[in-house]
Amino acid sequence: MSLRIKKNDRVVVIAGKSRGVVSRVLYVIPKKNRAVVENVNMVKRHTRARGPNQPGGIVEREAPIHISNLMLYCEKCKKGVRFAARLTPEGAKQRVCKKCGSVL
Repeated sequence: MSLRIKKNDRVVVIAGKSRGVVSRVLYVIPKKNRAVVENVNMVKRHTRARGPNQPGGIVEREAPIHISNLMLYCEKCKKGVRFAARLTPEGAKQRVCKKCGSVL
């Protein structure tokens, strides 16, 4: 199954505590239908010290968010949009904004 959101896409969060945030996808976890988005869904992890060069402490990092809570962001429309897949004359697929027709 192919996911609608890929690494380095600009997305807007449409649900949850980070609603309305526009950010970049760091990586996608296809088996769980989740994505890790930059500065979204931040959680605190308590880490154990792993020797002198890696001290322990509380580290804040991004947790995965479900893909259904994300929408692709259109720079022209300045909001989250639905998109269509169109073929270019060379035969490659492009994702196109349904509202304005710009390539995402």
